[in-house]
Amino acid sequence: MYSPKFNQISDRSILIEVMQAYSFAILFGPQSDPQSPAPLVATHLPLVVKDEGPHGLLEGHFAKANRHWQALAGRETLVVFSGPHSYVSPTLYVDQLSVPTWNYVAVHAYGTLELVEGEAGKGALLAGLIQANEPAFAEHWHAMPEGFRRTMLAGIVGFRIPIARIEGKFKISQNRDPQERRNVHAAHAAGTVDQQALARWMARLNG
Repeated sequence: MYSPKFNQISDRSILIEVMQAYSFAILFGPQSDPQSPAPLVATHLPLVVKDEGPHGLLEGHFAKANRHWQALAGRETLVVFSGPHSYVSPTLYVDQLSVPTWNYVAVHAYGTLELVEGEAGKGALLAGLIQANEPAFAEHWHAMPEGFRRTMLAGIVGFRIPIARIEGKFKISQNRDPQERRNVHAAHAAGTVDQQALARWMARLNG
């Protein structure tokens, strides 16, 4: 993605933190095999982000009926994590010759998608997703009839993506002068949930 040097964040722990906090991601890749090119397709999925490997590990599952998994299997996949974002008014700037902009946090992760198709493996992936989102549901899931659970597992295809390359862009007014950054921070800190999250990142990363 387009990212000026002052917007680039490479700190591994920060990138893992953002992916875990905004783990409903978008997987991009072709809806075709390599011999039959087709337009790119996007699939929206909740993921589990693990702090493993050089850049992290992504786990999730497709509905088996969503044939996108067939095209992505064994191929490089782009996974986009969208963090907080907000409009920035030029009235917050000292320079009168200023225009509106948009501040945001985004992470792009790339890696080869590996299928997990066995029942035990898919069960482990579901357990991780439950643990990440509603741990108390695990007991209820295991109490369900075995036949029902097997039917549910048969309807999904699991996957893992060891992240091979990652890009983090934090556009949080780093290129503005100190007074303007203070103005943007104050406005965000008193604003929406997304704006407040951006204000916290500004405080952490802009000093």
